[in-house]
Amino acid sequence: MKTNVQLIDKKTIAEGTMEFRFAKPDGFEFRAGQWTDFALIDPPETDEKGNVRGFSLVQAPYEPDLAFATRMRNTAYKSMLKELPIGSEVKLDGPGGDFTLHKTTTTPAVFLIGGIGVTPVRSMIAQATHDKSSHRLILLHASRTPAALPYKSDFERFAKDNPNFTYVAVATDSAPDDWSGERGRIHAEMIKKYVPDLSQPIYYLSGPSNMVKAMRQLLVELQVNEDKIRTEEFSGY
Repeated sequence: MKTNVQLIDKKTIAEGTMEFRFAKPDGFEFRAGQWTDFALIDPPETDEKGNVRGFSLVQAPYEPDLAFATRMRNTAYKSMLKELPIGSEVKLDGPGGDFTLHKTTTTPAVFLIGGIGVTPVRSMIAQATHDKSSHRLILLHASRTPAALPYKSDFERFAKDNPNFTYVAVATDSAPDDWSGERGRIHAEMIKKYVPDLSQPIYYLSGPSNMVKAMRQLLVELQVNEDKIRTEEFSGY
């Protein structure tokens, strides 16, 4: 679908990270985990990358609005996006992508995710929780500090509502003394702690490209079947 959508809210959701929420157009359908292109309309500033970026949809299909979240960097697109007044319109073109939850509910899903790469996972977990799916879902979500973890409170709420979902927050660099999550980078023993049988799940990797590559290599070293690994890399724009 190609259409204009109206910005209805914008807010900071984690350290250096903002969410932008839009009214969902009539008839717009998508699968949890998919993305869409968002194009700024005649912005006063642009750069060589143009006015269009693709973002994963944070909201699940059952939820009333459309939203995406992004790390805020000093680029023309993000500067214009940050200053966009509520009520403004952008052009939507989508959905697209197949980074979506597998259908076989007896096969567990393990998400090894870095930072903002969690946005499509938030959509998948929300929808599975809403549908009362019997999928066994395990999310290891890593960021430098607890304050930089997007949607941490949402995942904690889903974990309370969904007995089949386990949320593991991981602080790779620093965390307060009372931090109850994991510390350090995701490693083999950490995965084994939460995934007793490594051969059973389908693995979803999403985040910065270096992190995705490292997680894939780690799984290969753990003798995970590469056909069971799905990836989505987030660039730094």
